[in-house]
Amino acid sequence: MARKKRIWIPDYFYHVVCRGNHREALFKEEEDFETFLYILEQVNKRHPFELAAFCLMTNHFHLQIRSQKQEISKVMALVNRRYASYFNMKYFLSGHLFEKRYYDKIIPNEQGMLEVSRYIHLNPLEAGMVKRPEDYRWSSFRSYQGNTTPDYRFLRQAILLDYFSGSRLEKRRKYGEFVRGG
Repeated sequence: MARKKRIWIPDYFYHVVCRGNHREALFKEEEDFETFLYILEQVNKRHPFELAAFCLMTNHFHLQIRSQKQEISKVMALVNRRYASYFNMKYFLSGHLFEKRYYDKIIPNEQGMLEVSRYIHLNPLEAGMVKRPEDYRWSSFRSYQGNTTPDYRFLRQAILLDYFSGSRLEKRRKYGEFVRGG
């Protein structure tokens, strides 16, 4: 049976989730997280996309992504193929790294954008990995709270922060309160 064709609307953001095969770890060491983020950056240079939020968990990842020039499926194929190649080579594995095709859902409006970003940023908290979302290193939330190390060039903070009023600092504070209030 043929796969259902994914719908791509260039002006919309999508919530993308991708899991490890058999829910096994996608990221075993710090270097794995760093390599995935490096791959995102490299793919973004060749096939530009906008990322509003991300969170890399041990056995899955979340992206809040929009690609206006290239179908999201093409971007994800490049990211996942490159990361699977790296992972399989590093750990002397073969076969599928990912459980199945990634999950994606269009985000239709401003409220959806904020809710999805909150869900993404609270994922480590809900999993019991940290007590506060800013304590999780592999999420974009720290960047939203002013921690600029490392500098994720592919992250477009203004997309979410501009839903709030005030100075850049006030917007960061309000966004942080919104996420923590979830």
